[in-house]
Amino acid sequence: MRRSAYSVPTNIAEGNGRKTIPDKRHFLDIATGSIEELHYQCILARDLHYITAEVCIELHDRIQRTGYLIHKLRLSL
Repeated sequence: MRRSAYSVPTNIAEGNGRKTIPDKRHFLDIATGSIEELHYQCILARDLHYITAEVCIELHDRIQRTGYLIHKLRLSL
């Protein structure tokens, strides 16, 4: 989960450093993939009883919000 979570801002930062719009979008797409990975890992952690359902709900809300913001950023390019 940590690797997926760190991957999101890392890919956004790398994309921001690119010169072309298609390159920027590519890295935002990778960040979106990492968000989806993190979402699944959250569900899996809940199912394996590593985290509580309440923690999973809180994380799910944050994950959804971050995914929405990445989507809007991509649309703005």
